[in-house]
Amino acid sequence: MNTIIDHPTAVASTAVESAPITAPRRTIITAPVDPPTVFATATTYAARTVRKFMRTPQLLVVSSLTSIMFLLIFRYVFGGAIQTGGIAYVDFLIPALAAVSGLFAGGAVGVAEDADSGMFDRLRSLPIPRSAVLLGRSMADTALIMWGTFVSIAVGFIVGFRVHTGIGSVLAALALCVLFAAAFSWLMIFLGLVSGTAQAAQGISFAVFPLIFVSSAYVPVRSMPGWMQPIADNQPVTAMVGAVRALVLGGDTQALLGHSTTWLVSHSIVWSLIIGGSFATLASRRFSKL
Repeated sequence: MNTIIDHPTAVASTAVESAPITAPRRTIITAPVDPPTVFATATTYAARTVRKFMRTPQLLVVSSLTSIMFLLIFRYVFGGAIQTGGIAYVDFLIPALAAVSGLFAGGAVGVAEDADSGMFDRLRSLPIPRSAVLLGRSMADTALIMWGTFVSIAVGFIVGFRVHTGIGSVLAALALCVLFAAAFSWLMIFLGLVSGTAQAAQGISFAVFPLIFVSSAYVPVRSMPGWMQPIADNQPVTAMVGAVRALVLGGDTQALLGHSTTWLVSHSIVWSLIIGGSFATLASRRFSKL
């Protein structure tokens, strides 16, 4: 016997009543058995930051142009008026630029951008070591600083710079430059974290300039006023610059630079460890409070 239903709503009601009810599907996400290590996380974040540098060519261009600009200004504008004893001014200048490149890199701006964009918030929500994030940033910034250093050295050779020691001393000087770059990267990371915005970070970065100019980086300390000489003699940049100069110039460093090569290298390493360790600690504490 056939049943005729006149109303379509009745058909829909019958179909709904006869449809089986299924439970919603649930996806279970389990934590990884082996959580990522500090090294793996740091290298991953460093690679991400380096790719960002490569996709933003102006970062590399600005870093290179800043180094070249200071080199050419001091080489050709001020160099003739600065007396450096028995050292040619170009040989006096280039090791200094290589040693202090980390203070011109502007890494604080990139850190402030990542903090302002929420990148650090997303990373902190992941099951990864938090310290590895800042370590990765330091590694990437160190690579960018060394890019500027190599540009300065290459242009330095073009304008007359020459090395007066062997390959071993040159490699030791480059190793010190890497150490200085890593130490200064932590200073810039901390400034970027406390600044809040990229514009503020750029302004705060200029606060380190007195550290550069009140040192032996561009002029001999003995040419400064008497009250300023003890300050310049006993600050980290002077020891760092002197160590690189001693390793690439050779000769009687005691007479030329005021201290022996061993004294300058040891003091520069100690200063680097103090700067890197202190600002790494401060940056980590600040990062945990973001």
